[in-house]
Parts: sequence; C-alpha cells; structure tokens
Amino acid sequence: MKSDEIKNLFTLFEAAASELEGVECWSARELQELLGYSKWENFEKVILKAKDACKTAGELIENHFPDVRKMVEIGSKSERPLEDIALTRYACYLIAQNGDSRKEEIAFAQNYFQTRKAEVVEARILEYERVKAREKLSQTEKQLSGILYERGVDSLGFAVIRSKGDQALFRLNTHTLKRKFGIPDNRPIADFLPTISIKAKDLAAEMTGLNVQNKDLKGQSSIEKEHVDNNLAVREMLTKRGITPENLSPAEDVKKLQRKLDGDEKKLLKSSKNKK
Repeated sequence: MKSDEIKNLFTLFEAAASELEGVECWSARELQELLGYSKWENFEKVILKAKDACKTAGELIENHFPDVRKMVEIGSKSERPLEDIALTRYACYLIAQNGDSRKEEIAFAQNYFQTRKAEVVEARILEYERVKAREKLSQTEKQLSGILYERGVDSLGFAVIRSKGDQALFRLNTHTLKRKFGIPDNRPIADFLPTISIKAKDLAAEMTGLNVQNKDLKGQSSIEKEHVDNNLAVREMLTKRGITPENLSPAEDVKKLQRKLDGDEKKLLKSSKNKK
C-alpha cells in the first residue's frame, strides 16, 4: 500500500472510534463500510468467525461484542432502531483477521488495530506484506514441486532446479549468495530477501509451473532450462527498471518478523483486558 493510502485509511478509522462506558470501540455497521463490505449479511459472517476466535482465546464474547442499538433516519424526519454491535479494539482485530485478505482495507485493519501511531502502522504493513509474500512463495514452490514430481523430477532434482533459477535471477550461486547476505547455511535464501526479491522468485516459479503444463515438459533437463529462462526474464524486467536483485540489502529474518507480529497480537489482548 502507498503511504498516502495508509494515511487516508488511518484518518477514517480514527474518526470512527467512539467510547462506550469508558472503553474505546467501533460500530460494526461503520466498520463494515470501512472494511469494504457492501452487504451486512456478508460482514455478519466474518463477525461470527471473529466471535469463535474470541471464545477460542478464552475471552468472553460479550466483553468484546456487546449488542447495541442505534437510531437511523428513514425519511420525513422519522427514525427507526437498527441492530448494531459495539466492537472493542480486540474484536475489530479479530474481525480483520477473519476478513477477506485480498482487500487492502483488511490488511490495513490487521495492523491498525494493534497500534495507534500512523508511522508504526505504515511500518507494520510493510512487514506484514513481506511475511505474506514469503508465505505465497512457499505455496507456489510447493505447488510447483508437485507438478514436477508428476513429470519425473524428485525432491533432489527440484532443489537443483530451484538453485539454478536463483543463480539466473541473482547472478550468484546459492553458496555465494548466502555468504554475501550473511544467511545461515541451513536456512532458505528467501527468508532473508526483501519483499521485491521474494515476489520476483514467486513470479518466476509461477511462470515455470504454468509453462511446464502448457508446453507439456518432462524430465529435469527441459524443466531446468524453462525455470532458468523464466528467472532471466524476471531479472531483465527488474534491471531495466534500475533494480539489481543481488545488490539489494538483505532483510530481517522473516521467521523473527512473524514472531514479532504474533507477539503484538498477545500484547493487544493483554491491553484489552487491562482496560476493562
């Protein structure tokens, strides 16, 4: 997400916050709109999942999802009551965790409800996007491994193909690349790559998986050439835009980053308990 988009969403989410009996909360009806859900029925399903997660965490649902009513205008200066839910910060976070992760608003909310500073939210979103990119690469490589196995390539052959692809993308072999980036020998390179490099590897792997099937390639030799060619194509695209993959700085261990994000969730729950 771009910085101005993050700041705009931050302002909207801050403006929607209110207080109920001394506890900061958000209206479920308003949060529905903020998170990009056009129908209450669809959003209600997400709320039910969030309530289940709240119960699983050992929390009382009524402490975080109390039912309330609000008056809404229906024309001619008349009003009618509308069922609503007052959501604590923790409840909002659980809703974001169970929402449609393809929505930018959901990605923002997952990070917003763990902090109140705009600059921290922006930094967290960058960390979140990197973790998600790494998860996506793992899924792509797992799928590619399955495709290649059906075409005569075992796990050892897949490791060789992946290594050759990395060498084409970074112009360095695996050992040299790990030494350059200070990556432990027993850890995957992707765990320490910046987000753009992770996504580059993912794109090349996606291309290989698609072309292996479309071209009906079989055997390690032909598939290895395909994967190398795809990585070279991705590298060319990057370098034309002034991005040289091997010259980018390594990033923080993605596993450490994931533990940090998980730890923030526990802090949020502890904070919500202290404010009751």
